[in-house]
Amino acid sequence: MTDPATPDDDHAADARPLTILIGADTFLPHVNGAARFAERLAAGLVARGHDVHVLAPSKTHRQHGTFTEEIEGEPMTMHRLPAWRFLPHDWLTFVLPWMSKHYARRALDEVRPDVVHIQSHIVIGRGLSREAHKRGIPVIATNHVMAENILDFTTLPDWLDRIFVKLAWADAKRTFDLTRAVTTPTRRAADFLESTIDIEGVIPISCGIDARNYTPDLQPRDGNRLVFVGRLTTEKQIDVVLRAIALLDPALDVRFDIVGSGDQRRNLENLTAELGLSERVHFHGHTSDEEIRSLLTNASAFVIASIAELQSIATMEAMASGLPVVAADAVALPHLVHDGENGYLFRPGDVDDLAAKLTTVLTLPQDERVRMQQASLDGVKVHDIQRTLDTFEALYRDEPLPE
Repeated sequence: MTDPATPDDDHAADARPLTILIGADTFLPHVNGAARFAERLAAGLVARGHDVHVLAPSKTHRQHGTFTEEIEGEPMTMHRLPAWRFLPHDWLTFVLPWMSKHYARRALDEVRPDVVHIQSHIVIGRGLSREAHKRGIPVIATNHVMAENILDFTTLPDWLDRIFVKLAWADAKRTFDLTRAVTTPTRRAADFLESTIDIEGVIPISCGIDARNYTPDLQPRDGNRLVFVGRLTTEKQIDVVLRAIALLDPALDVRFDIVGSGDQRRNLENLTAELGLSERVHFHGHTSDEEIRSLLTNASAFVIASIAELQSIATMEAMASGLPVVAADAVALPHLVHDGENGYLFRPGDVDDLAAKLTTVLTLPQDERVRMQQASLDGVKVHDIQRTLDTFEALYRDEPLPE
């Protein structure tokens, strides 16, 4: 008979399913990269046998409570907090900040988690991290936020925005100081965070995607079709793409599919008309995953002009669909797009440079195009969601991280 304290038994005990409480200020029905990551993370952990609870805003302040919801095909326990519409934004809801600790205490009493994983330091994550720390529950924090992501919606003058950002990052540091580990999607994003709030040891962990859900097509295209998927907000700089398309040789007959909604949609539709592109630009709004995958499969290239991406799940989905990518040389996009290999980088905001890069990618000989497509498929392999889940499980258990 084996002694109960043998290393094998210790390992078996360590491998038991965990009770994990995820705190997210943005989650379904919100549509953005941070929400999509939290959803995939939660679903992946459920699929691995863990007991996953998610603390997130309700759709309205009347639709709150504890529910079983199916997210990404997996059932999980959702703790929906009373939330209010943020009027400067077209769909965002938020939890009253002064109630966050109260809700956190209630959830911690009910769930009694082994670990807490916050997806932001703003409201829900702020309260949850402080209450979990008081109880000795380990906290992991993932940062998806840059100032550009929120400044459009403060409605404050510039000088107050600068004060707001400084105070917000100072508060973020106080939150991150309570955690076992701080993660962010890429090395560049980790460097940005470390230099912004003077912390060390931020761990880059890809948001990850399941490439099996996407269908690359390496056959020649019968037309030039660009696609963008994401929120229609100022920092995405979709106006730069529209202006660049207007400069392209009319003989290329370029079509542009824009998938997503946001506060800038009407302005972008007006600009499209002003540029004479209404017949060639299609605004799809929010659409199904199946339609998005079909648009990606059949596109000629993916284009993203954003200046505030800490990773960009949409770009990874385009790569998994075998697309060349034309991207702004900003923040973390160069982490995904390697100039001349799986696409091209252009100077952020430079319409002429973007037009030149689009012309290059749309006029590639077929063998060069296939080489770029294959480079996208090869480059996205390192972002497999299973690797992401392995890494977070190791953090939850306080084990060495997989390479």
